[in-house]
Amino acid sequence: MDFKHPFISNPKLAIFYALFWLIAALANVLILTFSNGIDFVIASVEVFSFIIIYAIIGTAIWFVIKFSTLENNSIYRIVLAHVIAATIIVFIWMYSGVVFIKLLHPNAGMWLQKGVINRIFGGYMLYIIYVVFFYAVNYYKGFKEKLQNESQLKALVKEAELHALKSQINPHFLFNSLNSISSLTMTDPKRAQEMVIDLSQLMRYSLKHDQNEKVTFQHELENNKLYLHIEKVRFGRKLNPVFEIDKKCLQAKIPNMILQPLYENAIKYGVYEATDPVEIETRCKCSDEVLEVIITNNYDSNVISKKGEGIGLRNIRERLQIIFGSPHFLKIDDNKKEFKVTLTIPQK
Repeated sequence: MDFKHPFISNPKLAIFYALFWLIAALANVLILTFSNGIDFVIASVEVFSFIIIYAIIGTAIWFVIKFSTLENNSIYRIVLAHVIAATIIVFIWMYSGVVFIKLLHPNAGMWLQKGVINRIFGGYMLYIIYVVFFYAVNYYKGFKEKLQNESQLKALVKEAELHALKSQINPHFLFNSLNSISSLTMTDPKRAQEMVIDLSQLMRYSLKHDQNEKVTFQHELENNKLYLHIEKVRFGRKLNPVFEIDKKCLQAKIPNMILQPLYENAIKYGVYEATDPVEIETRCKCSDEVLEVIITNNYDSNVISKKGEGIGLRNIRERLQIIFGSPHFLKIDDNKKEFKVTLTIPQK
C-alpha cells in the first residue's frame, strides 16, 4: 500500500488546499474586522489560531484513513480509530490555539471567550469534513492507480498475444523450408545451399525485428522478397512474383511479419498444385491516413488445392484486432480465378 501523502505526490492539490484555507482565513478576518469591529491584528490572530492551525494539523488525518481501510478492518475498528484520532487532533488544535493566542497578542481572547464546548464541537465537525475530503482523494487516487494497472496489464497481455501470434509464423515457414531443403540436397545441392543462405538471412531479420511491432513498409517488403526468393528456388518457373510499389509508400509503418502469411497463403493455394506459372502481384498505395497493400494471385479453380485451417489469415485478423482494435482491415475477394487480399494499415 502506498502511504505517501497526496500533497507530496500531487503538489498541485497541496497548492489548491493552501489557497482554499488562506482565502477562507482572509474572508473570516475581513468579516471580523468590518462586521464586528474587531481590530485587524486581533482578528488575524483569532483566525490563525482557529483555521490555519487546524488546516496544518488536519493534513495528518490522511494517514488515519490509509491505516483504517475497509479491506483490513471492521466498521467498529474504523469508527474507533477515527474517534481516537479526532480527540487527539482536537486537543492538539485547542492547546496550540491557546498558546498561539497568548504568544502573538495578549489582548486577543475572543477565541477562548466563546466557549470551549463550541470549539470542541467545531473541531469534531471539521474532522468529519476532512475525513470526507481525504476519503474522496483516496478513492480518486486508488481509481487512477487501478486504471494505470489495468492499462499496464492490457499492454502486457497484448504483447504476449502478439508474440504468441508471431511464434506461429516462424516455425510454420521454417518447417516447410527445411522440408524443401531436405529434398533439394539430393536432387540439386547447389540450390539447396542457396536456399540455406537465404533462409539464414531471413531468420536473422525476423529475430532482429521481433521486438519491434512496427517497421517501415520498405523493410517488410525486403523481408518478403527474400521469402519469395526462397520459395522461387522451390517452385522455379511456377512462381512469378511481380511488384508495383509506389516509392512514397516505402516509409509507411506496418506491423512486422504481417505480409508473409499472405504470401504463404498465395503459394499454398495457388502454386502448389498449379501446372502453369502463377503470378503473385503486389501493389500498394498510400496517403497520410492509410497504407493499402493489395496481393493478388491467379489460380486454377479446377485443381483441388490443399485443404488448410486458414491459420495465416486468421493470425493476421487477430493481430489487427490487437493492434488497431478491429479485424476488418483485412479484406478478401475470390472470383474463383483470382484471389485478392487487401490489407489496410492506419498510419495515425
